[in-house]
Amino acid sequence: MAPPKKHSLQAGASTNELEQIRNFVSDIAKQAGFGEEQVHDIRLAVDEACTNIIKHAYQWDKNNTIGVQVSYHDNKLHIAIKDNGKAFDPDHYQVPTPREQLEKKKRSGYGVLLMRTLMDTVEYEKNRTGNILRMTKKR
Repeated sequence: MAPPKKHSLQAGASTNELEQIRNFVSDIAKQAGFGEEQVHDIRLAVDEACTNIIKHAYQWDKNNTIGVQVSYHDNKLHIAIKDNGKAFDPDHYQVPTPREQLEKKKRSGYGVLLMRTLMDTVEYEKNRTGNILRMTKKR
């Protein structure tokens, strides 16, 4: 069996780049045989991840980049999203309640929950070269 082919994209850390990232990941998922609903889930999870990087890791500083690497093997789509911003600590993440969100008049805060719900695995790694978010989706 041939090793999995890895597709890579380097994009600017701007919400203007999100469509390019979503389309990049969607095209690969479609080529790998994922159905329309699964492709939508993957797109949304990747969009949430990249939005969190832009907003929280880079704090809206557009002078940074987001690296996206996608591969498919063993009936799984593997996505690695890399940044060099402020690290996320998943151990301190708490899912906000709808009441808290209403009281604070916030419309955000559910991105991590969405990623964990839509994807089969979600893992975070902080190392000396930056942060890596790894997600997989089974076909």
